Amino acid sequence: TNDGATILSQMSVYHPTAKMLVELSQSQDIEAGDGTTSVCVIAGSLLNTCQGLLDKGIHPTAISEAFMAALQQADIILQGVSRPVDLTCREDLVNAVTTCLSSKVVSQNSDTISPISVDAVLSVIDADTATNVDLNDIKIVKQIGGTIDDTELVNGLVFDKGAKKTAGGPTHVKDAKIGLIQFCLSAPKSDMENNVVVSDYAAMDRILREERKYILGLCKKIKKAGCTVVLIQKSILRDAYNDLSLHFLAKMGIMVITDIERNDIDFISRSLNCMPVAHVDSFTADKLGSAELCNEVTMPGGTQRVVKVTGVANPGRTCTILVRGTNKLTLDEADRSIHDALCVVRSLVKKRFLISGGGVAETELALKLSKWAKEQTGMKAYCVRAYAEALEIVPFTLAENAGLNPINIVTELRKQHAEGNTDAGINVRRNCITNMSEENVIQPLLVNTSAITLATECVCMILKIDDVVPVR
Repeated sequence: TNDGATILSQMSVYHPTAKMLVELSQSQDIEAGDGTTSVCVIAGSLLNTCQGLLDKGIHPTAISEAFMAALQQADIILQGVSRPVDLTCREDLVNAVTTCLSSKVVSQNSDTISPISVDAVLSVIDADTATNVDLNDIKIVKQIGGTIDDTELVNGLVFDKGAKKTAGGPTHVKDAKIGLIQFCLSAPKSDMENNVVVSDYAAMDRILREERKYILGLCKKIKKAGCTVVLIQKSILRDAYNDLSLHFLAKMGIMVITDIERNDIDFISRSLNCMPVAHVDSFTADKLGSAELCNEVTMPGGTQRVVKVTGVANPGRTCTILVRGTNKLTLDEADRSIHDALCVVRSLVKKRFLISGGGVAETELALKLSKWAKEQTGMKAYCVRAYAEALEIVPFTLAENAGLNPINIVTELRKQHAEGNTDAGINVRRNCITNMSEENVIQPLLVNTSAITLATECVCMILKIDDVVPVR
């Protein structure tokens, strides 16, 4: 993977300050969703700088106060070099997402993923009034087979298992009335410890007859409510369904989708505007959801079947992204990348400003903060200058990862920014310095401000630790 938060959360670290860096990355993942690696790189660079300042005999409190002052100034500088974004301008949003995906393993598929991520977020919010996006409204369903380019956005629901058709039930229902049941379509069982011993054939026949009668009664009540598609939640205590109930439902022309996870119930009921029903007696027509089409399709490039529910009158405003990939690893990486892409759009909804990528923000900060440091006095000026230099780690690392000479590139960047070219950044495709906004390398302002704020706060916290006392 190429996702900083994922890598760090998988590592088992025991040192308390190392744990703080892992949590720092996770905080960035929650706050902005992107820039999880940058935040650790910046924190590491600041800690390195602190080492030099402490060796010169500057007190930790003085350093952390100067750093916090520099942080406030950095916020003002970043606001100055950013530009407002309009959520109706789809092209800007797509460019921001493409920039986010450029460092990922799936970067070559960004032409497919970027528009899907932008459309998914815009479909679940009201662009004029929204201040945040609940990413639980966008469900990601993974299906092995095909390539990442086959990924699609479905305005409705996708169930990754096909419909049950052992008893010859329908797989295509138009104008579906969908019921979501949490009770079991099988015969009642005795308690865990109890056994019923039947030794008489007549009694056995009677038990089987009663079973049929009981299950048929359940199926008739489902049919009576006008339900044409039934979703059955998984059950731990006993079979959620059996062959007999599937047979009756198939005869009644009702499509059956089984093994609905408990966690998905909320999403399904919001999408279809239906109510989960826990007992057959309360299964009535007003609890059903409706959709124009409920259809089982075979995925191209694979043998798996999925059920798509489309044409939902969408009061809950939800959508589903169906991700395809050749193997599990690719799928998981695509899932993480799409999550980051959705977070980028969410960051733009939270804070509607864009800033150029490619190390522009950090270089500009280093330059402006160094100038600001000259206006300060005493120890504060010295610490702020060190803070400014520490931020140059981002363009330095970027140049290094692109296989360029970092010292030449960063020096050239400084020169361009000093001449007033505020959009000059590292172009990793052409291995030189170009104007980033012309190259459409843009990212949300929130990613930068959040990374620098979280990294600075974390470093100030570590600075104030006097000693580590091991406790059992």
